Amino acid sequence: MRRWIFRLGGVGLIPLGLLDNSVVPLPGSMDVMLIILCARQQELWFYYAMMATAGALIGGFVTYRLARKGGKETLERKLGSGQSDRVHKIFERWGFSALAIPALLPPPMPFTPFLIAAGAMQYPVKKFLAALALGRIVRYTILAYLSELYGRSVMAFIMKPRHAVVLGIVAAAIAATLVLFFFWRRSRSSERTAT
Repeated sequence: MRRWIFRLGGVGLIPLGLLDNSVVPLPGSMDVMLIILCARQQELWFYYAMMATAGALIGGFVTYRLARKGGKETLERKLGSGQSDRVHKIFERWGFSALAIPALLPPPMPFTPFLIAAGAMQYPVKKFLAALALGRIVRYTILAYLSELYGRSVMAFIMKPRHAVVLGIVAAAIAATLVLFFFWRRSRSSERTAT
């Protein structure tokens, strides 16, 4: 997989952006590929940050357009009526910030629901692209710069077998916590609906 990433380079960040911002996202995939590329070719860190941003903009816009065609029914189908109303209120109150701030946040913050909500609620295209671009440029530029500075040290740390085991255990613990939180929250919302 590493060879494939290096062969595609910055161009590979564009199709990855399409996948990462789709209805079935790949959380953290863009971040991991950006870190690997910037650690390997440190002088190209800014180029990689811009390519990641371009991929995120293209992918986000495709999801936005699909949701815009589907309208509010799409939002209710994807999120449920309770969460749909909550997202609608967030957009009414915060507008631009409701997109820019989640676009800035790293995984595991889910971002696709905000893309779907913006499209379903007919949020203006120019404001949508500006908010998405602002959040992603800031996020990917910071990540690429830090990867350029510390990426090789982090990669060397991860490659040591004993560190990989520890990181694997930590990743499994975080994944298990997220799954448990998801099911707890789902059961709690179904209890509210029942009452």
